[in-house]
Amino acid sequence: MDFTGGSGGGSDRRQIEESKPLLGEMSATEGSKMGAARCRRPLLHCNGMRYKLLQEGDIQVCVIRHPRTFLSKILTSKFLRRWEPHHVTLADNSLASATPTGYMENSVSYSAIEDVQLLSWENAPKYCLQLTIPGGTILLQAANSYLRDQWFHSLQWKKKIYKYKKVLSNPSRWEVVLKEIRTLVDMALNSPLQDDSIHQAPLEIVSKLLSENTNLTTQDHESIIVAIAPLLENNHPPPDLCEFFCKHCRERPRSMVVIEVFTPVVQRILKHNMDFGKCPRLRLFTQEYILALNELNAGMEVVKKFVHSMHGPTGQCPHPRVLPNLVAVCLAAIYSCYEEFINSRDNSPSLKEIRNGCQQQCDRKSNLPLRLLHTSPDLVSQEATLSESRLKSVIVTSNEIHVEVERNNTANQKMTANVGNDSEPNLIDCLMVSPTCSTMSIELSAQADRILGCYVEILKMLSDYDDWRPALASLLQPIPFPKEALAHEKFTKELKYVIQRFAEDPRQEVHSCLLSVRAGKDGWFQLYSPGGVACDDDGELFASMVHILMGSCYKTKKFLLSLAENKLGPCMLLALRGNQTMVEILCLMLEYNIIDNNDTQLQIISTLESTDVGKRMYEQLCDRQRELKELQRKGGPTRLTLPSKSTDADLARLLSSGSFGNLENLSLAFTNVTSACAEHLIKLPSLKQLNLWSTQFGDAGLRLLSEHLTMLQVLNLCETPVTDAGLLALSSMKSLCSLNMNSTKLSADTYEDLKAKLPNLKEVDVRYTEAW
Repeated sequence: MDFTGGSGGGSDRRQIEESKPLLGEMSATEGSKMGAARCRRPLLHCNGMRYKLLQEGDIQVCVIRHPRTFLSKILTSKFLRRWEPHHVTLADNSLASATPTGYMENSVSYSAIEDVQLLSWENAPKYCLQLTIPGGTILLQAANSYLRDQWFHSLQWKKKIYKYKKVLSNPSRWEVVLKEIRTLVDMALNSPLQDDSIHQAPLEIVSKLLSENTNLTTQDHESIIVAIAPLLENNHPPPDLCEFFCKHCRERPRSMVVIEVFTPVVQRILKHNMDFGKCPRLRLFTQEYILALNELNAGMEVVKKFVHSMHGPTGQCPHPRVLPNLVAVCLAAIYSCYEEFINSRDNSPSLKEIRNGCQQQCDRKSNLPLRLLHTSPDLVSQEATLSESRLKSVIVTSNEIHVEVERNNTANQKMTANVGNDSEPNLIDCLMVSPTCSTMSIELSAQADRILGCYVEILKMLSDYDDWRPALASLLQPIPFPKEALAHEKFTKELKYVIQRFAEDPRQEVHSCLLSVRAGKDGWFQLYSPGGVACDDDGELFASMVHILMGSCYKTKKFLLSLAENKLGPCMLLALRGNQTMVEILCLMLEYNIIDNNDTQLQIISTLESTDVGKRMYEQLCDRQRELKELQRKGGPTRLTLPSKSTDADLARLLSSGSFGNLENLSLAFTNVTSACAEHLIKLPSLKQLNLWSTQFGDAGLRLLSEHLTMLQVLNLCETPVTDAGLLALSSMKSLCSLNMNSTKLSADTYEDLKAKLPNLKEVDVRYTEAW
């Protein structure tokens, strides 16, 4: 059988490769001779099949040289042909074997392959490929037709990409280059190969082309972007291409390419990108794209429509990655606004020097973007001669920043008390800058100011979506902004809207993020409370935050103790102005004996009696205290069982009817009591056993019990709606020796944690739970 492949055999053989020519590419020689039999029928690509791009694989190889004599023609006949098994690798520029011996001793360059065809034998079909090379033919035999087609399309792809890389590396006429780019894109879109590299390879070729030719006109830029747009619908642009897109957004923000081409690309990035840390240029491109939208006539309205399109029309965004990615872009953009100031920190006083005020004006290096003003002996003497607490303002200006420092005697006293402390100052102390600094306003450049305004506005938009607010609050809880931003009055004033939205949300997972992530760290609650660096009102936001926190699960001694230690003055001031939340706070401090100092207690009482609402609530407190003393007076039963179907009101009515100072065992099993009854249970000083079986007592009640009934020994929570959030609070009840958590939402981890923290626990029932 002869493999002659001359032009006379055109009716039996068809060219499988793409018909569109490459730039400067010549068609394969059609008259090459081959020492093999003629193909019986052409095998065409089936449009429905999809293949993975091969990088390597096992295949049988046979090389046939073109017969020049009758004897060599006999020796190359199919009966004398020798096949060699090889593990062949499809590299970027050649075809090579893992064992370079025999036929594959030398690698075969893609440039040497003139043609790739599919062949089928007449007798005992073998699935072969025919590679035409100068002076001969390479036959590759696969195990089945699918593998043969996979090898065929992979070789075609590698050969084409190699040629495009060579052709587009030395462009001559850009109109021809543009035509070849379109052809390359069409080839990638129509390829039966299904692999990420199929679309990425053309993008990388174009990216390299653009990076090496920086003198293109704007029209050339837009033409190339439009040409590669179909590939970007399902693929992220490579880093160099992102740089090119960023440049286009900055130079031509009003170009239609930004709206028509970049919008679906950015939408895909926000929906599918998993880590901007690994792809920082994708984040930078998204950032520049949003700024370009802001430059349009409608400005933020266009940005708002874009954010809404990312969220979707329904109440729940279907793409979980959109919000984290948008927040990451906003944080990076806001950080860039203060980057120049942040980079100057090495040339600025250390945090300890700032706190102790030990760095002198003459010790500072010149030309700092951010100047920090410290007290001088002259200013201190001036303060000593004046009786007003706030004396004067000192203005310090530089080319980049304007700092206004207001001096305050109370801050000076606080600084004097902390001079001997060598510990690192917290965030608020750092923002105070100097011992007498209370405000610091920063003026950014016009461009930085526009960027800041745009991205803070986006954070406001994100906080308006109910389904995004819990995740947004969690992302912002650690305060992921530089201290320069928190010292900037405009930034904190604009961000106040977002914090207000958190404070208005009744969901605990949202407003709990106002507090710090962990002890010793500052949270939004501290920053926006009176005396905090971000507070610009008379405490309205602070009162709102306290109200929502107290209305949740934070009516605890720990929270009240924190307020008493750090915010007692603002609480008393707001109560003096008639704020009902603060009046309630002061009453609770008195009721729970938070304040030990008698003078402070008298001052709180005087504050309460100065307003009508305070006087009324203080009188109610006194009545409750009298009832509490009567309730806790020794006497009454030691055991008490409430009838089934009893409610919180029934329990409150019963406990108010007499003294229960001796009550040790209380059973509320199968009643309708809820967590609200915990306020009455904590007034039973002798209570040791509590049965809450099959009630609606939940996590909020458990938290309150854990703080007050520390001597409780037996607790039955069987079939109650408590979860890990409430059960973890039981770890402070060290006297517990019997605990029933049967049929609750207890997890195995929480169970192990309770066993480790409750040394006296002897009897535990965890049946029908995850820990069982």
